[in-house]
Parts: sequence; structure tokens; C-alpha cells
Amino acid sequence: MAVVVNNLSFAYGRETVLRDVSFQAPAGKLTALLGRNGSGKSTLLKLLAGILTCPRGRIELMEQDLSVLTGAARARLVGYLPQFHQAVFSFTVEDVVLTGRAAYVTTMPASRDRDAADSAIRMVGIEHLRRRPYTELSGGERQLVMIARVLAQQPRIILLDEPLSHLDLFNQARLIGLLKRLTEAGMTVLAVLHDPNPALLFGDCIVCLRDGQVALPPAGGAPWDSVFLSEVYGLNLETVPYRGKALIAPVESEGGKQNGNA
Repeated sequence: MAVVVNNLSFAYGRETVLRDVSFQAPAGKLTALLGRNGSGKSTLLKLLAGILTCPRGRIELMEQDLSVLTGAARARLVGYLPQFHQAVFSFTVEDVVLTGRAAYVTTMPASRDRDAADSAIRMVGIEHLRRRPYTELSGGERQLVMIARVLAQQPRIILLDEPLSHLDLFNQARLIGLLKRLTEAGMTVLAVLHDPNPALLFGDCIVCLRDGQVALPPAGGAPWDSVFLSEVYGLNLETVPYRGKALIAPVESEGGKQNGNA
């Protein structure tokens, strides 16, 4: 297993966000994290990235205890894309992607660092943006640049918080295809996804969070079980079989309102 989480709990002050979370993510697979807003998905990703300190529980990445890894060792092992990124300086796209090599650079970037950045730019398909100032890009273009930056880092595990946000349908499909190719090449991907349908269709593993805890489908049940997902999201959902998996859609209740909390 690339990621092993045991009995993880976390709180912001007195507000408990995660409670006794345990799950595993296999190496070379795409694991999707699903759940309502506020269920703890982004916090969990920050803990896995080492941005937040794990006060209770244990996180192992590639059989290594996260708590004992140095910052540089962690950066070589894990790449993290946050949900939001605020540009401060007007660097070119090429220079922004090159900053993903920070863990490998001592004084100045070497040719191998520029080669890694160039490869990442080509993989994501943003060659045409190479010389553009990052601050002049659209939200979707910035998202692609930040994904290239993570890839330039050449980690073994990639943690992505809402990677499909701001992307149009074309670029969503292209990014999902890229993630699948990366996993086929041996990379491990954990992604928080807002829309469960891409996760159910293309994810190899599904981890659902509800109120800060891992929610599991009934014994022998699939993660797209409509009753199970209705409980996870707190509204009535209908499952539509599709290519051996399923799509889900909300079901309008009488009076045009959903059951459950908003």
C-alpha cells in the first residue's frame, strides 16, 4: 500500500474535523476522496502532505512514517496541489513549473531540473502557455500550470485537492486521462473530487467521508450504491448503471425539495 492511515483524528481548536479515520490507498492506483463540503477531505489531504501535523494516529507513505520524514524527503515523495493558489509575482508559466524542483535544487536549477519542468509542461499540454505570465492566465489555465508544477517535482504520490475545478469538459477529460496514464506508469494519485461521477467512473478506489469519519458501503456493496451515497451526501440519489459501474443523479422529492440538510 502506498498510503496507510490508522486511527487519525484532527481538530482545529475545539472543533473536531476528523475522527478515527483509517483507510489504505494502493500503489499505482487512483484513489478518489468523496464527501460533502466540511466532511474533512481537504484537511485529510493536508495531513497526508505534512502541511498539518498529525496529533493522533499514524500516517505511512510508501512504508515510511510521515512524522519522521524531513521536509526535503517528504517533497521528493509527495506532491500536493491545494484547492486554492494565490499568485503573488508575475512569473512565467515555465518559471512557476520550475519551482516544483525546489527540493532538488541547492543553488541554481540544473539541466535535469529544466528537463523535468519541460517534460511536465508537455505532459499537461500547456506548451502554448510557456512564456505567458502566470498572473494573466484564466483560472482553468492556472490549474493546469499548478498540476504541471506538481509533476515536475517527480513525486511517487500525488495529492490533488479538487483538480478538476475551473476546468472545462475538454480539459477535465484530458486531465483524467493524464492521471490514469500516470497510475499505469506506477504513480499513486489521491484526489479530492467535488463531482462523484468522474470518481465513480475512473477511480480505482473510493474513500467516502461523512462528518469526519470514513463511511463504508454495506458488506459486498459497491461504492455507487444509491442508498449508501444518499447517506454520504445527505440527499436522495439515483444510480444509473453505466459500463459496469454507475452514474448518480439527485432525485427531486415532492415539492421540489431534497431531503437532508443543505
